[in-house]
Amino acid sequence: QVQFVESGGGAVQAGGSLRLSCTASGFTFRLHAMSWYRQDSGQERELVATIERYHGETNYAGSVKGRFTISRDDAKNMVFLQMNSLKPEDTAVYYCKRTYFSRDSWGQGTQVTVSS
Repeated sequence: QVQFVESGGGAVQAGGSLRLSCTASGFTFRLHAMSWYRQDSGQERELVATIERYHGETNYAGSVKGRFTISRDDAKNMVFLQMNSLKPEDTAVYYCKRTYFSRDSWGQGTQVTVSS
């Protein structure tokens, strides 16, 4: 069974940093691209960052480029999101998932709240 468990969220002031972690299970992690998504209340879920398999090419939403860094540890089946220079508009629940498998179930997510 494919599962994703996110952690590391919290409440920070604008300009602060957080590092999110996601542990995946139920599939061969190193063979799959992974993404972070976020959803604020009343908003659609947004793709934040993607890291490809093998060589680890990364892509970011324009709103986070230069502030967020996605990385992965294939030995631990984990993907990370380092978030720096946080802004109030980054407030959301953050989720990880396989990039190209839309039918995967979502995890519980981890709440990030940035105050001004």
